[in-house]
Amino acid sequence: MKNGIGFALLSSLVFSAMNALVKEVSTTIPAAEVAFFRGLIGTILILFFMQRSRTAFSTQGIPMLFLRGAMGGLYMLAFFYTLSHMPLSDASILAQTSPVFVVLLSAIFLKEKLNAAAKLFVPVIFLGAVLLINPFQYSSFSWVALVGLSGALFAASASLSIRYLSRTHPAYEIVFYFVATSMIVAVPFMWNSFVVPSVREGLFLLAIGIVSLLGQLFLTRAFTHESAVVVQFVSYSGLLLNVLFGFLLWQEVPGWLVIMGGSLIVLGCIGLSTSSRHRQQVNGIRLKT
Repeated sequence: MKNGIGFALLSSLVFSAMNALVKEVSTTIPAAEVAFFRGLIGTILILFFMQRSRTAFSTQGIPMLFLRGAMGGLYMLAFFYTLSHMPLSDASILAQTSPVFVVLLSAIFLKEKLNAAAKLFVPVIFLGAVLLINPFQYSSFSWVALVGLSGALFAASASLSIRYLSRTHPAYEIVFYFVATSMIVAVPFMWNSFVVPSVREGLFLLAIGIVSLLGQLFLTRAFTHESAVVVQFVSYSGLLLNVLFGFLLWQEVPGWLVIMGGSLIVLGCIGLSTSSRHRQQVNGIRLKT
């Protein structure tokens, strides 16, 4: 799959599965410890992949790579914390506010502008997200919610750094700095609250590490092929997937707003994917001529 929209959709699917796993295990394991093991397992796996693919570490851009890792690590800490203290839907709502920060930061730092097709379909996806979020019924405003909003800002910063780094660094290296740095960032927060995992909890933590790494690889590939704003808006499909997992695992029945919003998101993503492929074909023809 070469299309950035496709990679973004795969990333949303994988991260939604991770959210369900984190929600389950965080009832007995502190959020910072979950983030630590997520980073530890991911670091081991990505080093293996880098060795297999003979991907070497760069000697340039190290500060930006560490910054990407730190922003991603802080986002994970904030998001896992909100998952352990709030309903899954509310935590996901807060996380999905990051596109607001992406739009602002990308205009300032990356000078990115939406093409004509994106300007048509991104509002459709955004409208679907608004229906899914249903902010008029959101009632979890608290200092925990402020942590979630700060996590959205960290996520936006990490997204932009991925877009910037993907121009000069391989995906494996970008992901390595994220998982390794996020592991280090989590250590101070879990130092006084470490819980020895049981076998069941250990299996959950292992699954979270594996699934999360897959999601990061898909997300990095998405930013390599598509603009930061488009990828971030496509990630709204994760809200629909979270609702689906809620129905399958906890028998949560979605309302009509969820159905309408999900339909708009799917249609918008299909439109973005189609227009992206068409743009690539046109550019290819122009290059040949």
